[in-house]
Amino acid sequence: MRHFGLIGRKLAHSFSRQYFSDKFRSEGIDATYALIELEDVSQITDIIERDSELCGLNVTIPYKECIIPYLDELSSEAAAIGAVNCISISDGRKIGYNTDIEGISATLDKLSIRANTKALILGTGGASKAVAYVLRQREIPYQVISRERSRGDITYTELSAEIIAEHNLIINTTPLGMYPNVDNCPAIDYSAIGANHKIFDLVYNPEPTLFMKRCAAHGAECIGGTLMLHTQAEASWRIWQQHK
Repeated sequence: MRHFGLIGRKLAHSFSRQYFSDKFRSEGIDATYALIELEDVSQITDIIERDSELCGLNVTIPYKECIIPYLDELSSEAAAIGAVNCISISDGRKIGYNTDIEGISATLDKLSIRANTKALILGTGGASKAVAYVLRQREIPYQVISRERSRGDITYTELSAEIIAEHNLIINTTPLGMYPNVDNCPAIDYSAIGANHKIFDLVYNPEPTLFMKRCAAHGAECIGGTLMLHTQAEASWRIWQQHK
């Protein structure tokens, strides 16, 4: 029996185990999927050494970037992004991939992004880097919004209503609003949101999030992270199948 799992720090909100468990059962696949909470990313070494049947891992907050030194190789996309959310383990080699980019692309396709779109990326973690990669591929100009000026283009306090109005695609890559903290949302001026805005919130539990609800109240088209979750999960499975 092959073993797979998700590593992160807080995983009570995750749908991954249910998603893959349902997939394995419905397709008659002899495999298991576990949620593996790590207090420190260095614990990954022991996790892999203890389980000889471990064939693949997904990676979530806050380890998408700091997992890289523990891997033997990166795909070209993961190397370009600087973040990993999928690991294939085969013949003792740990190879890092980024399947978030497929999920992000699928979601943007569903939103039908118009020409001359400009984007705001809220947050600066591993998911933010994947979003920025996809936007660059699509030649969509963007600004990264961070709590610290050194990590983004502008801070939340510098994010004026004028800037929001001229950027008609806003993508939340932060965990704000994720269960159980459902009453949280990014601190932006929601009065600047209008019917021309398209909103993509990577959070998938709950859906809609408070961020989506507040934007939708001003006429924006909103989509959550469920399509991204499913798309990147299937992309991970294809990678694991290649290395079985």
